[in-house]
Amino acid sequence: MLYFLISFVSFLILSKSFTNKPLSSGESGTKIGSTGFWGSLSSWLLSSLRKGSTSTPCSFFRFSLVLSFKNNSLVSKVENEEEEGKVSLLDLPDLPLECILGHLSPAELCSVAAVCTSLRDSSRSDHLWKKHMERKWGKVFGDAAYRQWKCHVASKTREKISNQKNQKGMFAFLHGDFHPLFWMKAKSEKGTQSSSSLPEDSFMALYLSLESGKFWFPAQVYNRENGHAGFMLSCYDAQLCYDSRSDTFLARYSPHGRWTTEENIRWDRLRVPPIASSPHALHISDCLDDLRPGDHIEIQWRRNKEFPYGWWYGVIGHLEQCQGHGNHCHCHYNDMVILEFTQYSAGSRWRQTIIDRKHHIEKGNETDGFYGGIRKLHRNEEITRWKKLWPTKTVVHD
Repeated sequence: MLYFLISFVSFLILSKSFTNKPLSSGESGTKIGSTGFWGSLSSWLLSSLRKGSTSTPCSFFRFSLVLSFKNNSLVSKVENEEEEGKVSLLDLPDLPLECILGHLSPAELCSVAAVCTSLRDSSRSDHLWKKHMERKWGKVFGDAAYRQWKCHVASKTREKISNQKNQKGMFAFLHGDFHPLFWMKAKSEKGTQSSSSLPEDSFMALYLSLESGKFWFPAQVYNRENGHAGFMLSCYDAQLCYDSRSDTFLARYSPHGRWTTEENIRWDRLRVPPIASSPHALHISDCLDDLRPGDHIEIQWRRNKEFPYGWWYGVIGHLEQCQGHGNHCHCHYNDMVILEFTQYSAGSRWRQTIIDRKHHIEKGNETDGFYGGIRKLHRNEEITRWKKLWPTKTVVHD
């Protein structure tokens, strides 16, 4: 029913008017929201349904609405609607209008915002743009990224305040260089500009900053450096920038003292950091007592103590002395835990390591690197994602 309603309303908006006759005094207060109108609308919808209409009203509405925005006469029609007695999008009650705007794409909402003040405010609503943020960016833009955005906005606000303080103010007034009329005009222009400008802390501003690539945000990248053997089945923190032309990302990694970059990173190689902590911070493992053979894990690893941690995928293996499987396995009663990284060839020093579940904090050396905290993977979604990244052949890396 909703789609038929949208189609019908959009058709009315694009038509010249419901009738060429002027409204009588009894009808002057009843436009789209009148009881008679909604009764006629219901009859029309029922008739359409009985006829088995198979049109696509939502597509028709989008096409007709965008087409109408390209017509420069729309603005003047909105401004003169009261004089001419014609119907416009502004005649709609709040609920139908919000419903229509909720079906528009980000590009179409930007077009609506350019029509007039009332539609500008409605189409910039955080309620609408938050949905678009979650739909497109929800799987890569997490809490850490949002906090960085808030800091970015606060920094820009402080910069603006600082610039305003540096401008001529009371100092000019005291030195006889103050012109009241000029000051009043400047304040008026400033107020008009600020009311029409997009709030920097809005979801629309955030969305557009991400789409344009102006805002770098933190996330994690699987198999960094385009699947280099030294990073196979790992996930590292990076600062990311979106390229809308290729629908890929540019990443900046900070190993130690310098930034390295990687281009053309696809969406399926990104994720929101599962733990809200610095990549230099050791994760305190809370699953060591529960680990048993066959469990899927991620473990922190870094080359040396100056480098940030990356998360590496592995599985819990059986101890060498274990002779059984299933009910006959007692590995989970032993303090020693085998970590296996089967993406590497047998005999590689990266294939296996042992930790002490009772005293494990960080183990390693400058030659083999340092193993940090462990996360046990419980969700099939996480495990499946790692398996999809599995190399086509065993990695030979010493």
